[in-house]
This record gives sequence, C-alpha cells and structure tokens, in this order.
Amino acid sequence: MANFTLHHLLLCLLLFAAPLVAFATSTPDDFLQCLSLHSGNASAISKLVYTPINSSYSSVLDITIENLRFLTPSAPKPNYIVTPLDVSHVQAAIICSQQYGLQMRTRSGGHDYEGLSYLSEVPFVILDMANLRSISVDVEDKTAWVQSGATVGELYYRIAEKSKTLGFPAGLCPTVGVGGHFSGGGYGTLLRKYGLAADNVIDAQLVDAQGRLLDRESMGEDLFWAIRGGGGGSFGVVVSWKVKLVPVPSTVTVFTILRTLEQNATKLVHQWQLVANKLPDDLFIRLILQSYNSGPNGTRTMQAIFQTLYLGGVDSLLEVTRSSFPELNVTRQDCTEMSWIESVVYFAGFPSGTPLEILLNRSSNTKTFFKNKSDYVREPIPESG
Repeated sequence: MANFTLHHLLLCLLLFAAPLVAFATSTPDDFLQCLSLHSGNASAISKLVYTPINSSYSSVLDITIENLRFLTPSAPKPNYIVTPLDVSHVQAAIICSQQYGLQMRTRSGGHDYEGLSYLSEVPFVILDMANLRSISVDVEDKTAWVQSGATVGELYYRIAEKSKTLGFPAGLCPTVGVGGHFSGGGYGTLLRKYGLAADNVIDAQLVDAQGRLLDRESMGEDLFWAIRGGGGGSFGVVVSWKVKLVPVPSTVTVFTILRTLEQNATKLVHQWQLVANKLPDDLFIRLILQSYNSGPNGTRTMQAIFQTLYLGGVDSLLEVTRSSFPELNVTRQDCTEMSWIESVVYFAGFPSGTPLEILLNRSSNTKTFFKNKSDYVREPIPESG
C-alpha cells in the first residue's frame, strides 16, 4: 500500500494548484526574512529573490517567455521570483509562500504554450528552477539524474558526450525545461519505440507541500505515478529526476516530405491516418498541417509535412515505406543518414552542419505571438473531412 494517502494528495493539490486565501500581509522584507529563516543562509537567499523594484526583475521574468501574448503589460506579474540554488531554497520558498498566502508557480524554463508556469490571477510567486540544472549520466547503468531546471537539449547533449548509442525519448524542442516536460508526459520522435519521457522516469526527488524532500520510496507509488503526467507543480516541486536511457543505433535516417493540396495532400493525410500506427515501432512519422503561400498574388493552399525518424539505415527505411506507405513515394534522395544526436538537431529545425553545442542554448530567440495545439485522433478523419 502506498504511504502517500488520498488526504495528503488532496492537500498538495490545494496548496499548489488552487488559489490560496491570504492570511498574512507580505512585504518584501517579511518574505525575505521568512526565506532566510527557513533556508539557513540569509545572505545567499537574499540574492536569489527578485521583486518588481529590482532592476533585473523584468529580464529574469521575461527570459524564458517565448509567447509574446504573455509579455504584455496587462499580463499578471509575480510578487516575487525565487531562483533557488539548492533544495533548502526550494523548501523555504514553499513554506513561505504558504505563510504569506501566495500561490506558487514552478517554472523550469523553455516555452509554455499557455503560460501556466508564470501566470496567476491571484498574488503569486514564481519558483524559477533555472539554476538547478545539473546532469549526471551513468553509461554503465544506462541511467541519468537530471535536475528540473535543465533543458531537454542539455540532457541530449550530455548523453551524447558519454555515448553514441544511448538516447532518451523526450521532445523535439531543445529549449523545453525538463521539469514541466517530464511532469506533463513528454512525447517526441522515440515515442513509438520507447513511450513518453515520463514512462522512462524511474526515481525523483520532490519537495512536498510540507517542505519535506521525498524520493520514490518515501513518497509512495501513488504520488510517483501522479507526477509523471499529472503535472509536477500540482503535487509538489520535483527537484530532480532519475531517468532510464534507451538504446539507439549508431545510424538513423530522417526525411521531411512536403505536399500541397495540389500534390494530393488530402489523400496522403487520409492514408497516413490508416497506416501510421501500424508501422514498425522503429519508424516515427509525424504530420504537420499548415497554410502555405503558394503564389505571387498571395494565393494560399494547405501544405502537409511528413517528418520522419527511422532507427536504422536508409535501405531498410525504403523497404518499409514502399511496402507500408507507397503513396508517399519516398526516394533515397529524400533521406539522410546521421547519428541520433544529429537527428535531435535536425528535428529542432537547425540547418545541416549546425554544431551540437546549439543544444546548450537555453533560449531559442524566437519570441512571437502564437497559439499552438497538438492533438490525437482516435478514429481516422474521413477523406471528405
């Protein structure tokens, strides 16, 4: 029987996910004093807290916000931003946010489609995990410990430093923060072979609503299950994750094929729905649909983009596509062989030959207004649809 009861689970949900009723009036000095008291290092913690009167407040708040919808003056702003350097700072922030009736938003960096990690309609504090980003890879054990403030790009890079035949099944965008990504599930090009990122988490260190540091054994299997897909910021603050690395071949093959409506895209999209889930697990084909400017007079059409990773060489890939999805008409010229880590750079949208160190960049420098949605269908959409 898991030792994390339903009562405790509901308590954590209330403390982290629901607006708190303020029962104390917080001033910067009060909040800093509370943090100092509970972290045990007054001089250190004071340098890790930003308020709207600090000159660096805006830059710290804005640096990982990529959606300009949430950088407008009317967007809610936190009373405090806490940037912890160790677990004691996380514990202090949790205790003090409760003491002063502040909702906590936990941000591990990278883009956040809906701004849930840095917006709130009630007084709130952002716990920014960017400084907690260490990564330790154990090739022999085929595992890694990664702190929540690291990005998936940093994790991929550190794995590749140690091994050319190990990888990890997480997302395509290298600037996504590990904490939010893993706790929300995390899908990418290795999905069909190895599942979600959350499926490959085997341990975690979490600070709960009482400020206790727990691992898998002490938190119990119910809570360990909940943080792998239910949102880490809802049940506590996950400081670090132990993940199981997966084998990848020394050579993989990629291609990106574009087809417009005039190039039979409708039939291809319909056929893709019928075959994509029946292809070998080594073959991942994702579909992107977008409006496309097809002429000098602003004529627009729809474009279907079929983007593929195959865990093997081009000859084998061609055999599979010719037998299972001949309508796509994949040719050898469409395909490129490379290492798995090079495919990470490829799917991130960087040009061929881009140094792998690009994965260490924590900001994509592509701030824009956008609204994105990824989804699944249970039943194929008919061709007429």
